[in-house]
Amino acid sequence: MIQLTLQERLQQAVLSLMPAADVSSVLVRPCPEPKFGDYQTNALMGLAKRNQLNPREFATQVVEALDVDDCCEPVEIAGPGFLNFRLKTVAISHALVSAAKGEHLFYRTAEVARTIVIDYSSPNVAKPMHVGHIRSTILGYTLAQAFRLLGHKVVTDNHIGDWGTQFGKLLVGWKEHLDQDALAADALAEMERLYKLVNSACDEDEAVLDRARQELVRLQDGDEENLGIWREMIDLSRHQFDEIYGRLKVEFDETLGESFYNDRLKGVVDELTGSGIAEDSEGAKVVYFNDQKALKKHPAMVQKSDGAANYTTTDLATLEHREKSWQPSEVIYVTDGRQQLHFQQLFALYTRWKPQHAMKLNHVWFGAILGEDGRPFKTRSGEIIRLSDLLNEAEQRAFDAVTEKSPDLSEDDRREIARVVGIGAIKYADLSGNRQSDYVFSWDNMLALVGNTAPYLLYAYTRIRSIFRKLEGESIEPPASFSLGQAEEVALAKHLLRFGLVLEQVIDECRPNFLCNYLYELAGFFGSFYENCPVLLAEGEVRAQRLALCDLAGRVLKTGLETLGLETTERM
Repeated sequence: MIQLTLQERLQQAVLSLMPAADVSSVLVRPCPEPKFGDYQTNALMGLAKRNQLNPREFATQVVEALDVDDCCEPVEIAGPGFLNFRLKTVAISHALVSAAKGEHLFYRTAEVARTIVIDYSSPNVAKPMHVGHIRSTILGYTLAQAFRLLGHKVVTDNHIGDWGTQFGKLLVGWKEHLDQDALAADALAEMERLYKLVNSACDEDEAVLDRARQELVRLQDGDEENLGIWREMIDLSRHQFDEIYGRLKVEFDETLGESFYNDRLKGVVDELTGSGIAEDSEGAKVVYFNDQKALKKHPAMVQKSDGAANYTTTDLATLEHREKSWQPSEVIYVTDGRQQLHFQQLFALYTRWKPQHAMKLNHVWFGAILGEDGRPFKTRSGEIIRLSDLLNEAEQRAFDAVTEKSPDLSEDDRREIARVVGIGAIKYADLSGNRQSDYVFSWDNMLALVGNTAPYLLYAYTRIRSIFRKLEGESIEPPASFSLGQAEEVALAKHLLRFGLVLEQVIDECRPNFLCNYLYELAGFFGSFYENCPVLLAEGEVRAQRLALCDLAGRVLKTGLETLGLETTERM
């Protein structure tokens, strides 16, 4: 909150000297070295140079026009034009008092809400969700939570793969090899078996491949029998998908699969062809990007030589629908990094097709999950790990750990704690690193009670809650001020003030690891505070102030964890 106030006043001071300046890049950020201050900006140097001014002289003029006496010590000019801000204790106290009264939690919601569409998870019908789906699912959900927390409108859409050539093979398998008992026991496993069986047969026997093509054509032509089977495949798949989403506590506003856009695909191709954007190439319809260096050697196909549409066509129709239906300011696609070229083509092509659109098109991509051997994370036999099996193992490992640490708890309590900790550990391990990097999946690391892990943060939260359980219903009034007499109190308070800044950085760069790092540091600051500043043994105003700091730290920690999609527990 204070950082945003400083930033706004700094921008106003710049505008008073340079009315036509673009101040969107004049930002205030935490000082990397606390000895220099609490916040700083280096933006004035670039602004001065662009306007052929001496950076330090310009910084001096800005400081003279800047009014921050109510919250800062005199602003320091460092080097060629850095500004360093050091907060006054009274300003920190004021922010803490208003937060303790429930007026805010160190962040504020947007004055003008944006509409953000987020496309994530997107499993394929008739295939079990596997470990590879977890990154898109967790990352997309967390981004949605962060945008909503800051007051934006979010539409989440699970663009499931429910159409395409694979259904010809699935229909052959369903009609000729279906095991009804296996389907009832595990529908996705049975459909996966059927697909593998027929796919292998197609490689060996042209007649089987021909039957698959015929079944696909019948489906595309609206044959009632094939449509009925196809709908049953979708219903069975979505039922099992929803079980996984229920365990992950992930929800969607829309689940508009690829089939939803079938009726629009021909029109998309016709419009692209009619406007000269798409050209004929050996019977196919292709778009060339001769004016874009990065895509010049990578034309995009929008219709195959047999007249069929493809992913690009469907994604164009999808994006058109999203623009018309929700008028978003931004559309975010959360997929793995292998699809970077596809989305570069899609965004360039859509902008050429719809040049008046004002949407920010954003591909938020991520790296792979590796085993501890550095290879793609799979079972020992080389099979892809099913997501349901992964979640089961996470809960069991967490249960074993809780049982060892707290055997006196009832089994029901241990199971519930294990569910929260186990699922939370998987989510947090995925979110805590740079999303664009591959990460190594390690049970030992993600379930550790020390380090930047979910169990460590969840334990920090239970530690805070244990303080208030000891009060036995004692009423606690928010203090009228905070004296912050010890260094550990000051450090914790200043870190709390930065919560809103971190949330803004998360949505600006779509990087939840910024929030993970913040919460990890918060737990550390709280631990140092708790060890050096007696809380329950303190008296009078000091006790009230320290209890309020504990409460605020707990509320920020809980809000941050919930934004990351983690549940909390009162005991561990």
